[in-house]
Amino acid sequence: MMIMDMILMGLGLLILILGVMIGVAFLTLLERKVLGYIQIRKGPNKLGVLGILQPFSDAIKLFTKEQTYPINSNYISYYFSPILSFILSLMIWLIIPYYFNMISFNLGILFFLCCTSMGVYMVMVAGWSSNSNYSLLGSLRSVAQTISYEVSLSLILMSSILMIMDFNLMMFMNYQNLIWFIVMMFPLAICWFSSMLAETNRTPFDFAEGESELVSGFNVEYSSGGFALIFLAEYSSILFMSLLFVLIYLGGYNLSLFFYLSVVFISFVFIWVRGTLPRYRYDKLMYLAWKIYLPISLNFLLFILGLKIMLYK
Repeated sequence: MMIMDMILMGLGLLILILGVMIGVAFLTLLERKVLGYIQIRKGPNKLGVLGILQPFSDAIKLFTKEQTYPINSNYISYYFSPILSFILSLMIWLIIPYYFNMISFNLGILFFLCCTSMGVYMVMVAGWSSNSNYSLLGSLRSVAQTISYEVSLSLILMSSILMIMDFNLMMFMNYQNLIWFIVMMFPLAICWFSSMLAETNRTPFDFAEGESELVSGFNVEYSSGGFALIFLAEYSSILFMSLLFVLIYLGGYNLSLFFYLSVVFISFVFIWVRGTLPRYRYDKLMYLAWKIYLPISLNFLLFILGLKIMLYK
C-alpha cells in the first residue's frame, strides 16, 4: 500500500510539473499576443494556427543553442543557480490544496514564504558568479527589492491568516463561502497585487532585468538553457502568484471553470500592467514598500486582530 501511495504521489508530481510547464509556455504566448495588441501590432502568428505553436519553437531554439561560459566566471555556481531557481519555483506548487493524490500541507503558507526567500539567493548567486559588473549590479538591485517587498508580503498575508487562523490554504475556501476577502480587505488586496509584481520582478518594478538601462540585469551572461531556466522560473512564479491571489482573495480553491478563468485573468493583469505602466524610479520603489505598504498592512493587522478579539468575546 505504501509503495502504491508513493508511485501515485510521484505520478501526481509528474502531472503537476507537466501542467505548470504547459501553463508557462502558453503564458509567454499570451504575453506576446497581448503586448502586441497593446502596441497596435500583431504578436506571433506564423507558427501553427494563430501562432499557437510558438512557445514550443522558442523552447527548442533555446535548449539547442550553444551554451557559453564567461572565462572568469565561478563555473559551478554559475551553472547551477538557474537550475536551483527553477526547482524552487516548482517546489512552491506543492502547497496548492489538491483534493486528490497529493501532499496536503498544514503549514503551506510558511513553506511558500521559505521558498520565496530562498529564491533571492539564486538571483544573487547568478549575478555574482557571472563575474560581470552589470550582472552584479542587477542582482544587488533585485535582492534589495525582493527583501523589501517580502516584508510587506508577509505582513499582508498575516491579516488573511488571522481571518482563518490556519496556515493551510484549503481553509481559505471554507471561510469565503458567503463573502470574498477582497470585499473586506480591498486596499490590502491591491497592496498584495503590487507586492506580487515587485516580488516576481515584473514591470513597473523590473529593476533586476531593466533592459533599457541595465543590459538585462543579473542574467546578462546567460544564454540558451541557463537563460531559458531563469525565464521559466519567473513565469512559473507569476502563474503561482496569480493562483495564490485567487486562493486568498477571490473565493479559495474549487474545481470550477470560474476559478481557472480568475487565475488566467490575474495573469492577464500582470501582462496588462507591463504594457501600460512605465518603470518606477528606484527610490520611489523603496519608499512605496517602507512608507506606504508597511503602515497600511500593520494598521490592517491591528484592525483584524481587534475584530477577532471582539468576535471571540
